[in-house]
Amino acid sequence: MAPQDSLIFKVRRCEAELVRPAKPTPREYKRLSDIDDREGLRFLIPVIQFYRGDDTGRDPARAIREGLANALVFYYPFAGRLREWPGRKLVVDCNEEGVAFVEASADVTLDQFGDAIHPPFPCLEELLFDIPGSFSVLDSPLLLIQVTRLKCGGFIFAVHLNHTMSDATGLVQLLKAVGEMARGANAPSILPVWQRELLDARDPPRITCNHHEFDQVADTKGTLNPLDDMDHRSFIFSPAQMSILRSGLPPHQRVSSTFEILTAFVWRCRTIAHQHDPEEEVRLLCIVNARSKFNPPLPAGYYGNAFASPGAVTSAGKLCQNPLGYALELVKKAKAEVTEEYMRSLADLTVIRGRPSVTEVRSFMVSDTTKVGFGDVDFGWGKAIYGGQATGAVGANPGLASFYILSRNWQGETSIIVTVCLPAPVMQRFVQELYAILKGPPATTMHKEKSPVILSSM
Repeated sequence: MAPQDSLIFKVRRCEAELVRPAKPTPREYKRLSDIDDREGLRFLIPVIQFYRGDDTGRDPARAIREGLANALVFYYPFAGRLREWPGRKLVVDCNEEGVAFVEASADVTLDQFGDAIHPPFPCLEELLFDIPGSFSVLDSPLLLIQVTRLKCGGFIFAVHLNHTMSDATGLVQLLKAVGEMARGANAPSILPVWQRELLDARDPPRITCNHHEFDQVADTKGTLNPLDDMDHRSFIFSPAQMSILRSGLPPHQRVSSTFEILTAFVWRCRTIAHQHDPEEEVRLLCIVNARSKFNPPLPAGYYGNAFASPGAVTSAGKLCQNPLGYALELVKKAKAEVTEEYMRSLADLTVIRGRPSVTEVRSFMVSDTTKVGFGDVDFGWGKAIYGGQATGAVGANPGLASFYILSRNWQGETSIIVTVCLPAPVMQRFVQELYAILKGPPATTMHKEKSPVILSSM
């Protein structure tokens, strides 16, 4: 079987159409929250889901299109368009223009993608279409969906989401509603809640917390990643590798979460590979879901952005020269900073400072989607074989972020896929550092689970 990264196939796409709500919906303007309205969210998130088919002969494109139209009756703001009011304030014009939708067919089977489906995906530009003008944040569809039938009867569902509308949790809530409606439900099991005013700035706004993710840092040594020599790879960490990392920590740190340990490990290896000057500051930005941080918690159906990216700051020398436990404590401290007051302060900062973007100089951002539920979305063909980020690189700086994606093998064991994008020489050193720490038996008897598996590179 050919490896995924050498796979080439053709996709035949129908002309894009606009799917509107199945019933009339309110015509109104809805303001985004000040958390939604951050400059760094004005882009499209690519997500992709792979599904096996069945022998019923049902058409997934038709079922999903109908489910989408019915779900939009409840999630009608997604059928609208973003406008800017004075001060660049984003609002949704709920005008029922519709969601962009394309049905397609590809001359490839699921099995040809190999045993482990993962980013970077072959022919991704064929599976996530690009309608001219559709990638503008304003006056464009807020969702762009393509359903691609495969020769084996399976299909691929791909979507671009305007990030200002929802975070990963909100998108999964919408997709599950589409799946429920496609399977015949009369209403989503979780009704959507707008209430974006819950995450607006206070009056008057006041910054009460430290937000190191927005520190002003000059790129005096040109450390931002070049765009012409980037190496995109995915690595898989099974329970065996996580056990190796955990066992290397002092006993009192071994109770730390998988996310905390893995993030500390990847951040440290990545920083060593970059070979920064020891006195230079480096940053870790952790995406933290803040829904449960509020008292009372945000409503269950809230589908707006409700996350922060607190920053851990240290010098490159301290991070690289200290044991892994040093990085681990920094990760845990950053996560713990996210409270209701932190979120209020973040909304206030957004207004006071004019929507600043997070600092990218010597920064590393981690987004954990393993518990969000992308793989649980069921359009009528069961759970996805793969569900999550379509690419490991987003935004203008592809080397900024890594995504954690849940992976299941045929035996049902769960592992974590980690996407990494680095300049080619840095990637070589990163891989060497991983293998130096996660040592396995001699190469002649090495088993996959004894070291991190490089799944693919492009």
